[in-house]
Amino acid sequence: MERIFQITAVILAGVAAYFLWTGNKDGAFVSAVLGCVSFFLSVRAQVKGRNRTRESEIRTEQDAEDT
Repeated sequence: MERIFQITAVILAGVAAYFLWTGNKDGAFVSAVLGCVSFFLSVRAQVKGRNRTRESEIRTEQDAEDT
């Protein structure tokens, strides 16, 4: 999922650069904002994955200590 957001962020950054080059500042702004949102969603997906891994490791350690 995070790769999709990363690819989308790169594409939207390119679109924003194109709009800025053609003089469409409103389109550049909207594209840049959506690209930033996509980037931060990819970071959020990575953090959630790391947290799930960490929680499962903690549960495994607790189960091993209980037995």
